[in-house]
Amino acid sequence: VMVNYLGARWYHRSYLSSQTRQPLPPLTVGLLRSLTNHIKVTLLYDKEDPLFTTVSALLGDYHNANPRLSVTAVDYRWDAAEAENVKNKYASYFINVTNIIIFDCDGRVKVVNGNALAEYTLESVPNETEREWRRKPVAFLGEKMFTGALLAVTSPRQLKAYFLTGHGEHALEDGAETGYLSFASVLHQNYLLTEKLSLLGSNNVPADCDLLVIAGPVIEISTNQLEKIQQYLTQGGRLWALFNPAALGRPTGLERLLVRWNLIVSENAVIDPDRTESQTGGDVVVMAYSTHPLVNPMLGYGLYLIQPRPISPMESRSRDAGAPKVQPVAFTSETAFLANEPRGQKGQYAVAAVVETAVPGVTTERGTTRILVVGDSAFLDNQCIEKWANRDFAACAVNWLLERTQLLEGVGPRPIKEFRITMTRSQVTTVRWILLAAMPGAVLLLGGLVWLRRRR
Repeated sequence: VMVNYLGARWYHRSYLSSQTRQPLPPLTVGLLRSLTNHIKVTLLYDKEDPLFTTVSALLGDYHNANPRLSVTAVDYRWDAAEAENVKNKYASYFINVTNIIIFDCDGRVKVVNGNALAEYTLESVPNETEREWRRKPVAFLGEKMFTGALLAVTSPRQLKAYFLTGHGEHALEDGAETGYLSFASVLHQNYLLTEKLSLLGSNNVPADCDLLVIAGPVIEISTNQLEKIQQYLTQGGRLWALFNPAALGRPTGLERLLVRWNLIVSENAVIDPDRTESQTGGDVVVMAYSTHPLVNPMLGYGLYLIQPRPISPMESRSRDAGAPKVQPVAFTSETAFLANEPRGQKGQYAVAAVVETAVPGVTTERGTTRILVVGDSAFLDNQCIEKWANRDFAACAVNWLLERTQLLEGVGPRPIKEFRITMTRSQVTTVRWILLAAMPGAVLLLGGLVWLRRRR
């Protein structure tokens, strides 16, 4: 009893194999430690499902990190009565799938589809008669989806991102190559609602706008609309401005707005022959970053951009504590050059920069003004967002803009490793006789020897 008491109180989990050791990443640990409310997690799951053990073990790690998160598993195949009680309790949230994970915090409920927790690939199965295929799991997405669920049930209200429309921006609901449907899914995974915004007429930036995204306009934004955006920013707003490669050489109005915040965006594109994947050289793989919370998780990863514009800070004339503070965060290599200038003029160019400032003497619900400017908008479209670390950068950018510092470390999928033993027919026969005859026979022989000795 004493050994069990001391073990339960002081023992920390250890791993006998490096293959099974998968500690929780800093993002998840930080989020779990920040939770102060009790969260009830219910697994309505088939315990014979191949993923059940992985899901249960991960949620067990969550509980170990924060005991306020309790986990209950209900096998709907063998405990029909309890499963029916769970369905009745969460009837309005119930989704018609066989395996679900329910997160409940003070009546705020988020349901995760257990059948969508893994990525699969088709693998050929050896067969002497015909060719067969099986779905092989390659990545476990549980941490990413569970983190989103925890954000959903613990936030007092769901944050909202508005996308400016009417100037040829990337369409939020468009599933084509140039659309932003995949980017919208990143925002949803980070617990953000998305909505389109028009600033025509008397429309202003809504009061519930937590993030304003201007995703690559190709025609000029009117002065009246720019003033509305400027007013939103001076009140502590958050802006993500992206410049479309299709608008190179044409002013969009954003350039004039950003000058007020000590940023200069060139009308040129950067060519970086040492950091390109295509033969035409129109793309740039960014590998250099500054020291900043937004890009610290990106160190060691590449960012794939299409004809990015260089961004440079203006020298601020104001020494006021509330003056905009500009910091470039992503850079080309030192051999880059501008598209319309001689190749001899090479140098390193910033292609992304952040602005942060506090309005002195003014307290707003939005807090500190934050702006992120990227010289390319195509890197987040459906065609490019999965290249290199573009998706991870999008998640980091959103969380920095919203001051969710505990989420500035990316949560990626866990690889699923399978181990297979390949044996010949004779080896299978040998193993069969060892398991069915030799091992039980050894036990019987040992028992017989003990019996004979006792007889003597």
